[in-house]
Amino acid sequence: MDTLKKNWFTEVCEMWPGGTFSFEVKEVLHKEKSMYQDILVLDTTSFGKVLVLDGIIQCTQKDEFSYQEMIAFLPLCCHKNPEKVLIVGGGDGGVAREVAKHPKVKEIVQVEIDEKVIEVSKKYLPSMAVGFESEKLKLHVCDGFEFMKNHSREFDVIITDSSDPVGPAVSLFQENYFSLMKSALKPNGVVCSQAGTFWYSMDLVSSTLNICKNLFPKAAYAWTSVPTYPSGQIGFVIGSLDPDVQFDKPAITFSRQEELSMNLRYYNSDIHKAAFVLPTFVKNQLHI
Repeated sequence: MDTLKKNWFTEVCEMWPGGTFSFEVKEVLHKEKSMYQDILVLDTTSFGKVLVLDGIIQCTQKDEFSYQEMIAFLPLCCHKNPEKVLIVGGGDGGVAREVAKHPKVKEIVQVEIDEKVIEVSKKYLPSMAVGFESEKLKLHVCDGFEFMKNHSREFDVIITDSSDPVGPAVSLFQENYFSLMKSALKPNGVVCSQAGTFWYSMDLVSSTLNICKNLFPKAAYAWTSVPTYPSGQIGFVIGSLDPDVQFDKPAITFSRQEELSMNLRYYNSDIHKAAFVLPTFVKNQLHI
C-alpha cells in the first residue's frame, strides 16, 4: 500500500478510473513532445520495448502481434477481394506489416498525422516498422479526414488504428469520420476501427457500434486479448456495405501452412469466428 517503486512506469488514464497497469523499466530510450502528443519509448524487463503516447501504452514487443493481426485480418478476411486498403493511423507500422502479408492485397495507402511517431518507431521498433518497407505501401504524413475527402469510392477496406479517444484521436470515434470512411469505400467495402474494451469502456463500445450500425447495412463488434491493454481485452467495430456479409464466417480462409508462411502468431480462421462471440452481459448491453 502507498509504495511507489523506483524505475516502474505506471499508466494512469481518466478512461479507466480506479485501476492502473505498471511494469518495470530498464531504460528510457526516447522521450519527446511532438506537435500532437508526448512520445515515450521504454525498454522493460518483461515486455520488451514499449511505445507510450500521452501516457497510454500503444504497443509492447511481447503482445503487439495480437492486436495488429486482428485489426488487419478480421476486415481483410471479411472481404472477398481486398485489393486496395487504406490505413489511418498506425504510425508504428505494425498494421501495415500485417496487411502487406495478405495475398490478395495489391496496394496499401497509409495516412499518419504524426511523422515523429513514424521516425521513433523506425529507430526503436523495427520489428513493427518493417511494415513501412513493403513495396505495396504508399505512406502519406497528413490528416486522415482531409485525405479521405479527396478519395471517394476508392478502397476495398479501411482500417483505423487509432489510440484511445484522448487528444488527437478523439475525432476518429465520431459519426462524421465514419461517414467519410463510408464515402471512401468501393461497393461492398469494409471498415474496421479500434473501439475500446467492454470491461472499462462499454459506453464507447456501444456508441461506436451504434454509429457504425446507422451508416452500414451490416455492423458488428469483435475482440481480442492483449495483456498490456486495459483489462487485457480490446475490441473493434466492423462495418460492411455488403448486406449479405457474415462477419463470423470469413470469406477468405488460410491453411495451416499458409498461416505459418505469413508468420501469423494469433489470427486463424477459428479465432476469426470466435472473435464475434460475446459474453452475455455484453450482448445485453449492445442489444445484440
